[in-house]
Amino acid sequence: MNLAQTVMDRCDELATCSEEEGRLTRPFASDSMRRAHKHVRKWMRQAGMTVTRDNVGNLRGRYEGSGTRTLLLGSHLDSVRDAGKYDGPLGVMVAIAAVQKLHDAGERLPFALEVLAFADEEGLRFGSTYLGSRSVAGRLGEDDLRRTDGDGVTMAEAIRRFGGDPTTIADDRWSGERPLGYVEVHIEQGPVLEKLGLPVGVVSAIAGQSRFEITFTGEAGHAGTVPMGHRRDALVVASWFVDGVRARAEGTEGMVATVGRLEVRPGAANVIPGEVFLTLDVRSAHDEDRRLACDELLGFASKIAEHKKVGVAINPVSERAAVACSPSITGLLRQARGEGAVEVPSGAGHDAVYMSEITDIGMLFVRCKGGISHNPAESVETEDVAVAIDVLGRFMELLARE
Repeated sequence: MNLAQTVMDRCDELATCSEEEGRLTRPFASDSMRRAHKHVRKWMRQAGMTVTRDNVGNLRGRYEGSGTRTLLLGSHLDSVRDAGKYDGPLGVMVAIAAVQKLHDAGERLPFALEVLAFADEEGLRFGSTYLGSRSVAGRLGEDDLRRTDGDGVTMAEAIRRFGGDPTTIADDRWSGERPLGYVEVHIEQGPVLEKLGLPVGVVSAIAGQSRFEITFTGEAGHAGTVPMGHRRDALVVASWFVDGVRARAEGTEGMVATVGRLEVRPGAANVIPGEVFLTLDVRSAHDEDRRLACDELLGFASKIAEHKKVGVAINPVSERAAVACSPSITGLLRQARGEGAVEVPSGAGHDAVYMSEITDIGMLFVRCKGGISHNPAESVETEDVAVAIDVLGRFMELLARE
């Protein structure tokens, strides 16, 4: 069996499980997720795994070993709206392929393998990310269950309709002996590996993230009658700020910062903008760098607003610390890759963030064309997938020797 081609074919098949005709949209606890589960459950069983589904809707395939410890593998099956085929599902399919290789050879390791196909990482339906891995980490609470989707359905009701019991969601939490680790294969979602000409890279850390909402409030006025020197133009101040964000991030290696939303009010061609709302997203694998940049940028926002006699309101939305990958797991992944192994940081969040609360984590990135992700143009090469399967298999062999 050509396992890499099988992984590609299975990603194609999962892409047909969608809520929308003509594009891939697979939310949490949806009919399309139910169809995807049917496929994945079959593939897990073909690889010799026993398959269960927990209350939140994670599929768990277990391949027993000769010892009592467990190595966790996995990624997520849900998607963003109008998604690509590989963000999430590729990691699940590669994990299943690695187990399939053992099963076909009649081999058992001195530890069990458990493949976790997480029910939700993207947060498309309920606006709350990492539902699957948070449940396994014991971090899904009553406030989450009360969230409602666009149709007014609560998360608790969605779980119930999907076959789970929201009143026993605590049972999803990992309760066995501390796992040996958690390893996640994922497309890079960036251009670094492609520029280096490498099929895979070992992840060093998952970047921390700070998000803010900022509103500049000036004064709307007639575009033809208010002299330039008398204006309190909120958009001018916002534009200075946006350029300052770019410059600050470019000045620190490994940092990225984004103004992703910008709303101009009242938004008329002949009216001076009186208010501008924008979002700020700052990420770095080094928390000190990120916090310093945020302090400087928020100070900059206040300074330029004062200079132009414009008000500013800053609302902190969320903050997440960077998560370092385990040096021991990272070292074994580098050894498994051999010559040409490189370490790269992850600017995006992954289920490994919450899995780090219950065990050591490691990640392996697979090169993707143009670094494009969250887009139907997502693309990976079969040859790169073959390398990922091989590296994951060698990693498990090295771990078994230890």
